[in-house]
Amino acid sequence: MRLLNDLKVLAQNSGFRKLIGVRLVSQCGDGMFQAGLASLFFFRPEAMTDAAGVAAALVVMLLPFSIVGPFTGPFLDRWRRRQVLLYGNLIRAGLVLLAVAADQLYGDGPVIYTLALVILGLSRFMLAGLSAGLPMVVGSKERLLMANSVVPTLGGVATAVGAIFGFLLRLLLPEGASQQLASLVVACLLYLGASAVARMLGKDELGPEAPDSGSSLGAQVKQAAMDLVDAVRYLAKRGTPGLALSTMALHRFVYGMQLITIILAGRNLLVDPLNANAGIAAFGTLMGAMVAGHGVAVVLTPIAHEKMAPSQWVVLCLISGTLGQLFIVFSHQPAIFAAGMFIFGIGVQGAKIAVDTIVQSDTADAYRGRAFSIYDVLFNVAECLAAGLAIFILPDIGWSRPVQISLIVFVWIVALGYRHLVRGLGDQPRVVA
Repeated sequence: MRLLNDLKVLAQNSGFRKLIGVRLVSQCGDGMFQAGLASLFFFRPEAMTDAAGVAAALVVMLLPFSIVGPFTGPFLDRWRRRQVLLYGNLIRAGLVLLAVAADQLYGDGPVIYTLALVILGLSRFMLAGLSAGLPMVVGSKERLLMANSVVPTLGGVATAVGAIFGFLLRLLLPEGASQQLASLVVACLLYLGASAVARMLGKDELGPEAPDSGSSLGAQVKQAAMDLVDAVRYLAKRGTPGLALSTMALHRFVYGMQLITIILAGRNLLVDPLNANAGIAAFGTLMGAMVAGHGVAVVLTPIAHEKMAPSQWVVLCLISGTLGQLFIVFSHQPAIFAAGMFIFGIGVQGAKIAVDTIVQSDTADAYRGRAFSIYDVLFNVAECLAAGLAIFILPDIGWSRPVQISLIVFVWIVALGYRHLVRGLGDQPRVVA
């Protein structure tokens, strides 16, 4: 089978094994860290329980990185990406320890918010570096789709595993500081482990092909701004990667609305709002169902690629994902809700894998780091917009039939609009000098 053959070839590649090792350990730490944040911000009995509070927490964590994020991509095209992974994980480990100390001294106030947004910003930066470095170790464009199926999905599974263990730690430990902070301490250890794995990679193994280490920091920042404008123009002129990024950003808005929905539903609708541990279990069930859908997408996407182009798979995934949203329209019963999130998760991840492939395949290496930085920034901005709108249209229980119907209509418009524009390009990128 082609699927098994591609997996075998990828696994035999030493660089690929090391890169995915960094990603799995690092994203498991991300899951632990996110579980710790959820425990601190959303699932303490005294934590915010309304749409405004949840939305505000998400905006605080995402918006600042959306502002500084555009400057990370040019650095990925200048700095050795292996060094970014090595030192970035070390820095994250130190910042997590500071967050633990700050919670003990000041509680979950501005200091914790500031440290959290910096740590999450670094996480986005390194994920962009991992994506930009992947083509350097895969070996051929023919293997990119398989690599894009395996790497992000296994990374998502690692994040889910970390989050699950983080929530289990909270449930198993006695009530108190250790219950709230245990997953943050474990996240710190995992970031140290990811740094150790990154050290096994060669300094230039992940590119860029011509790193710029001679410019001063001020010159690099100035050049970063110029390069960002250049990258946006390049992606727009190239056509296919620009359309793919725009489409996924719009769909990320829908994902953001669903994320806030399941946080609020897990906190206020499916269980007693005063029972924080039951709220974590309810939220974990819904999030776990969506992540399980991501796992199914890794199997379906390579098979679909043998029958259709990645752009066609994007359209099919977006529209198919709305079937899961229809489940949520009909009922908020836990089993039906979870089934809907499972189907929605297949569509989200399947489309993302295809978009990753389009961006990597149709973007020159000189622009690839900036492309994935722009990718992350668009995602964050979309989620911030979703959080802002959620304050006005979502009830405190999260579930709303009119909102879900509106999101379905929105996804169909996005999918059909993308299909029309890609057909206008003949599903081929334009030649850009």
